[in-house]
Amino acid sequence: MSHEIFMPALSSTMTEGKIVEWLKNPGDKVERGESVLVVESDKADMDVESFQDGYLAAVLMPAGSTAPVGETIGLIVENEDEIASVQEQNKGNQTEFSTSDQLELVSNKTEEKPVVQTENIKKEAQEVVLKSEKPVQSFNSNQINAATSNVSSRIIASPRAKKLASQMGVDLAKVHGSGPHGRIQADDILKANGQPVSIPWIGEGGFPVSIPGSNLGVESKPETSGISFGNPGETVQFNTLQKAVNKNMESSLDVPCFRVGYSINTDKLDNFYKKVKQNGVTMTALLVKAVAKTLKKHPQVNSSFSENGISYPENINIAVAVAMEDGGLITPVLKEPCNTDLFELSREWKDLVKRSRSKQLEPDEYSTGTFTLSNLGMFGVDRFDAILPPGTGAILAIASSKPTVVANSDGSIAVKKIMQVNLTADHRVIYGADGASFLKDLAYLIENEPETLVS
Repeated sequence: MSHEIFMPALSSTMTEGKIVEWLKNPGDKVERGESVLVVESDKADMDVESFQDGYLAAVLMPAGSTAPVGETIGLIVENEDEIASVQEQNKGNQTEFSTSDQLELVSNKTEEKPVVQTENIKKEAQEVVLKSEKPVQSFNSNQINAATSNVSSRIIASPRAKKLASQMGVDLAKVHGSGPHGRIQADDILKANGQPVSIPWIGEGGFPVSIPGSNLGVESKPETSGISFGNPGETVQFNTLQKAVNKNMESSLDVPCFRVGYSINTDKLDNFYKKVKQNGVTMTALLVKAVAKTLKKHPQVNSSFSENGISYPENINIAVAVAMEDGGLITPVLKEPCNTDLFELSREWKDLVKRSRSKQLEPDEYSTGTFTLSNLGMFGVDRFDAILPPGTGAILAIASSKPTVVANSDGSIAVKKIMQVNLTADHRVIYGADGASFLKDLAYLIENEPETLVS
């Protein structure tokens, strides 16, 4: 008796998935709870585990293929002597591949067309329940050695990592991968070549953002003018994450939004940051904390539209846009920052960014935000407007903090650090007065009471 392996739904928004890697080859024994393959959903790479003991009889779609949720991608049989029979029945549909073939398929930008299973196999197949809720969190050297499986010796690398390795002359077989199942990331190539590893990309742009001392922008000049993944004259297909972002942005066009801005003096915030950054505090954590505390006074700005009315979430969860090295962006969520001290919040944020870049976030770590921050201050931009993410009521765009000549209340002139923030809100649930009042209180907190952000 053979059993189908279906493309699982790893998130509520997932409609298709890309097979990153098959962890088992046809003929290999599969135990209940053992990982069979790695699937890339719209936001993360996740292990797919089997609840069925048996043997992997056929791989219908190789690594690199994209299939809709529910599509048959492989077959498992209960007894070893059934393998040959199933393979014969499915001859022409299953894919046989070598180590070198699979490496090429993983990095190939061209999506493979799904192969449909024969009708005879579908009739006798029974569904195997696949547990896919939890991504792989970590691996030790006994499990993964330099991104090479001890069992199959397969090398898995991201397209960007392969490109860098080729340019720098780095042997992938000698690189220790930090991604899921030892998948080699771009930073692993840089590290192997003795170059400094880039720090997390934060915001909708692609510059590595450093934590400022006297500025909310970058401390060092960016080396490029943006992120580019294609060559002149080339058309590059959207990856899974980019497709998800595109779909979300299109749905945002149906929301009637308004925008309101505010100029905030950051002198006291900068001075406070200088005192706490040596303890690991990040500027992102400071801004998240300030926004969360202000939202607590303005629950309307934390609300969202629903068909039944205005939805007021129980918690305040702040999502922050992070650009991904392979294109697209993701919004890791800091949950209930009002109830987390500043130092722990900073540690949580660093962990979220690290795991988001290696696609190891769980769905609730990027899909549960009630309010979003987008920071393009690292570009030195004076102001910008952000697009409202679906399912939320507002997003705050944060520009850079720059020395600005301002007039004091007594008529004197002074130079102060000014940061422009712009709120984009759903006018169906949030009104102009709500947004203006929220920004006024946020400015007061940052300008007068930044030390209260510690607890």
